[in-house]
Amino acid sequence: MAKFIFVTGGVVSSLGKGITSASIGALLKSRGIRVKLQKFDPYLNVDPGTMNPYQHGEVYVTEDGAETDLDLGHYERFTGDYTSRASNATAGSVYYEVLMKERRGDYLGKTIQMVPHITDEIKRRVRKLDTPEVDVVICEVGGTVGDIESLIFLEAIRQIGQEEGRNNVLYIHLTLVPYIRAAGEIKTKPTQHSVGKLREIGIIPDVLICRSELPLSKEIRDKISLFCNVQAHAVIEEIDVKHTIYEVPFVFAEQGLDTLICNQLGLRGAGRDLTKWRKVVSVLTRAETTVPIAVVGKYSELQDAYKSIYEAIMHGGVANECKVDIRKVLSEDIEEKGAATVLAGVKGILVPGGFGTRGVQGKILAIQYAREKGVPFFGICLGLQCAVIEFARNACGLPKANTTEIDPDTSDPVICLLEEQKVVVDKGATMRLGAYPCHLQPNTKALDAYGEAEISERHRHRYEFNNKYREAMSAKGMVFSGLSPDGELVEIIELADLPWFVATQFHPEFKSRPVDAHPLFRDFVKAALNRKDE
Repeated sequence: MAKFIFVTGGVVSSLGKGITSASIGALLKSRGIRVKLQKFDPYLNVDPGTMNPYQHGEVYVTEDGAETDLDLGHYERFTGDYTSRASNATAGSVYYEVLMKERRGDYLGKTIQMVPHITDEIKRRVRKLDTPEVDVVICEVGGTVGDIESLIFLEAIRQIGQEEGRNNVLYIHLTLVPYIRAAGEIKTKPTQHSVGKLREIGIIPDVLICRSELPLSKEIRDKISLFCNVQAHAVIEEIDVKHTIYEVPFVFAEQGLDTLICNQLGLRGAGRDLTKWRKVVSVLTRAETTVPIAVVGKYSELQDAYKSIYEAIMHGGVANECKVDIRKVLSEDIEEKGAATVLAGVKGILVPGGFGTRGVQGKILAIQYAREKGVPFFGICLGLQCAVIEFARNACGLPKANTTEIDPDTSDPVICLLEEQKVVVDKGATMRLGAYPCHLQPNTKALDAYGEAEISERHRHRYEFNNKYREAMSAKGMVFSGLSPDGELVEIIELADLPWFVATQFHPEFKSRPVDAHPLFRDFVKAALNRKDE
């Protein structure tokens, strides 16, 4: 049977429970311990698929087509293992499942209550990851202790501790130890209150991970240990890392967190091996070459909206032993100031996915600039669709070409809805989602990158290339280098007469790893490195 680690948070949100959980997973995996990670989100949405990026950040898509929290991206990048729809659950999905069971009569007329029915459903989902192939399940509970929304999840993980036995369950609490600059003091009171609230619920944390601007002195650690009833060696500090989040596992390793966890849970693993991680951190902190790459999006002012994109670009840099200066460009700024002004000096341009009409013209102008100036270009999802529109307008003599998402009455709908999408009414979980196979054509940059003709990538979109225009665009130089196995759906396009101009309908960023960069991001960064100054 698997052991369970529950990660909770206190004082304030956005402390980094996802990166903390992922780092713990990475450390345990470095010892040969098999882990699975899971995230519970207390909000009432069934999933984050319909949520605004300004509120929630990116939607991370799993192999099996679940729209999930962005922390699952951290889990996959840090551990190298795939997550699934079982790896993310919201309060909304839990309540929905219980209510559907009630409607079917599964409860045989019983009164449905928070305890035991909701807690039982939460516990069922936790234990769903307990399989013979798993040694440890790491479960992150979103929100902070004291939130109304998260109380039922905390009650459920309390019950698991009682049912499984304390030798099989470990509670880790992430908290803030603020530095009050005006007083020149580090304050432990918020942590004391947070742990006190957790203990009221019935959970006594085994490990405290303390976020702080400054190192914690022995005196501060001892004080936290005394007032929070946690052993002093289990008070772990987590100061903001200087260069990259991939340094966090080393911060924990230096304090013996993985050893502490193994001893507490009776885990037998090999010696810690972080060799690959050291190489990643070494490149990101010491590489002498830096290449500027622009990411042109409608949410570029938000770090989390394109989280996997930014990480995958950095992975491409690691693979080429260089740093990447990611320049976050608002597509609307290009509409206002012009592409030549805004994109001057960059050696690569990436246009990511998105929905809606705002900022699309700026993306199209950025692509036109890349094509005409020979700047290496990488388009993803809507980025491919914008590249098709730009090429149709400016290379194929179709000035009114558009996507029906923006102009339903366009005379040249080069991008349009899939037939099966035309009858869709509900917005949640109704797109083309998850992994689909793709066949790569010979003598293409895509095949050169992957090194194999049959690949699989993850999707999240409703609109596709309109095949009525395939012949006309091919005649003008567009290469359809990746197609669905039946040849009907365009997955990758290229322009062969340019150094590197590739766009994908799928989202390759979801499968990139710091120790194993996605081949398209690797080759995109390489092309940017090789671009000569104008």
